[in-house]
Amino acid sequence: MTILLVTAPHNRQGDAILELEWALEKVRVRGTDWKGVLLAETPLERDEALKRLKDFETQAIQRVVPLERLVPAKGDEIERAVLEVAGRIRGTFAVRVRVRGNRRLSGRELEVGLGSLIVDRYGLKVNLSDPDYTVVVEVLGRKAGIGVLRRGEMLRFEVKE
Repeated sequence: MTILLVTAPHNRQGDAILELEWALEKVRVRGTDWKGVLLAETPLERDEALKRLKDFETQAIQRVVPLERLVPAKGDEIERAVLEVAGRIRGTFAVRVRVRGNRRLSGRELEVGLGSLIVDRYGLKVNLSDPDYTVVVEVLGRKAGIGVLRRGEMLRFEVKE
């Protein structure tokens, strides 16, 4: 099962859902409490889902972030999940956090803290400008999506609003 966080312009969410259905065929898309932010689940393997979306001519999808886990948005839960997925990093890394709808968590503090935990546990080197891997944490209120992305796995598309 592949989990994708997908963003679209606020007024184009319906179009983005249709495009996800056309590109991936088997997909379940849910809206979130944030306009333009969708969560999609597909039985396709991650690489296959990303390839299909990369090859698709989108008019509404702006960004696609593959996630590996959804956990409660609590510091200890996020740390545990990040340390589990970070074990497969081979090379340099950076941590990128985006917080929506949760005033108790600070994106900057999470980036620094999680980066330190990964360095301590695995002895990896941080590279903020051009990492081999990016650990992403997408906080959506009470849930947090966690993923480890190789270069080029976060898809960005130019969309006219």
